[in-house]
Amino acid sequence: MRCKFCFATFQDVKNTILPKGHLPKAAAIDLVKKICSTSVSKITFAGGEPTLCPWLYDLISVAKKMGKTTMIVTNGTRINDEWIEKYHEILDWIALSIDSVQDISNLGSGRAVVGKKVISRAEYISIAQRIKQSGIRLKINTVVHSKNRYERLNEFIKEVQPERWKIFQVLPIQDQNDGCINDFIISDEEFQQYLINNSFISDINIIKESNDDMTNSYLMIDPAGRFYQNDNGRYQYSSPILDVGVSNALEEIDIDVNKFINRGGRYKW
Repeated sequence: MRCKFCFATFQDVKNTILPKGHLPKAAAIDLVKKICSTSVSKITFAGGEPTLCPWLYDLISVAKKMGKTTMIVTNGTRINDEWIEKYHEILDWIALSIDSVQDISNLGSGRAVVGKKVISRAEYISIAQRIKQSGIRLKINTVVHSKNRYERLNEFIKEVQPERWKIFQVLPIQDQNDGCINDFIISDEEFQQYLINNSFISDINIIKESNDDMTNSYLMIDPAGRFYQNDNGRYQYSSPILDVGVSNALEEIDIDVNKFINRGGRYKW
């Protein structure tokens, strides 16, 4: 997809230390082993689009064999019966990125394959049903921006019935989405209004994350195998974990544990 507001493009990584944009397979597997050798209990594979990674199965398998809860964040385009059959025994959660079920909104934001082919409401429902029927737990992630801020997605959420619905305020990050983020930024008031408009669901766990909630509350690793954090609107990176080890790299970034807990980061996964 070509999501114009994406805050994880990592063009800065490609332009500096990692021209191919990612670690080679063996290094990526080694990195997952090092992470899973710690007390971390859940690991999420995100992107970009993780299902495009040729060795995603190997990475998730390592994490699962080492006793971790596994999750991917995906746009859903590759989640068919064959994919589910291959992954359902090693994958605990799928988080579907669904910002809107209105074609015009998704086209306007680039939430479409090569920026042109959107996923329809009916297709999203089919993908969600396929996930739930497999026994994989379903979460939905929604980014609120200028193109969808007045929409009501709650009726769709009621129909799909994910275990968790996480609603993010679109986030500007220097060197990630500077090129067009000004067309998508919304105010804190507009974000709060979206939450009010979409809050009438009593049986689904809704997690709401403003720009401030997201800052320094995630333990994240970039495509080059470094911890990173949003520091005043720009990503700051640790040394490569494979070079200095998990503990040493972790000391180079800040994590606000209270923010993590307050935004609902700890739950029964």
